[in-house]
Amino acid sequence: MILIAGPCVIESRENLFRVAEKLMTYHEDSTVDFYFKSSFDKANRTSIDSFRGPGLDAGLKLLDEVRTQFGYKLLTDIHDYTQAKPVGEVVDVLQIPAFLCRQTDLLVAAAQTKCVVNIKKGQFLNPADMRYSVKKVLDTRGVKEEGYDAAKQAGVWLTERGSTFGYGNLVVDMRSFEIMRSFAPVIFDATHSVQMPGTEGGKSGGKREFVRPLSRAAAAVGVDGFFFETHFDPCIALCDGPNMLYLEDLDAAIKDIQAIQNSLKA
Repeated sequence: MILIAGPCVIESRENLFRVAEKLMTYHEDSTVDFYFKSSFDKANRTSIDSFRGPGLDAGLKLLDEVRTQFGYKLLTDIHDYTQAKPVGEVVDVLQIPAFLCRQTDLLVAAAQTKCVVNIKKGQFLNPADMRYSVKKVLDTRGVKEEGYDAAKQAGVWLTERGSTFGYGNLVVDMRSFEIMRSFAPVIFDATHSVQMPGTEGGKSGGKREFVRPLSRAAAAVGVDGFFFETHFDPCIALCDGPNMLYLEDLDAAIKDIQAIQNSLKA
């Protein structure tokens, strides 16, 4: 099982390493393919006054420190095609944000690196249409075949993070997992799927109490991995606090998932 976890954004070196240290158990778990995630820049915040992170140069230095100290594989997001090359020299997975999932120049630049490309499905997009984003990466990498196996071999993932349902709400259509898994491995972003966009006066709210039940449902349908943003105290987090899991709650969520996966194998 692919597991992506870490704080939403790099708040400080101290906070980054405090969370990273607590995730070592998953790195050491042979049943988990673990990736540590944090953002050096959150370029799509609701308000111009929102905290964005330390920026490209300082952020990459801190992520490289995490790799050196803990041995983790790394995932982070990019928002501009010029970031793909320098970020790709530090991390293992380049993540394409949901709002940018159709940006051809960004996808092509990410595909020109050695990294896995994880494309988050736009909140506005039919899941079946994500095949075209996948194909942009495959074509750039010279892969003529399409389908799950071709995408997996070429290092292309998709991530479900909910769909816009009216104003300030997201829902997860469980059919999207089956639809998208017909042409790529699929990750379930359990914490962003419970966001309440723009509901807290210039920033997003969230309903973290739904993270575990939605994760259980996704495990029952079948996905390739899970994405959890987590923090030692989401109430003081500088980004996405209302939908992030407390570190102490992460293990219970993962045990739920593994129990369901094991029961399906029985």
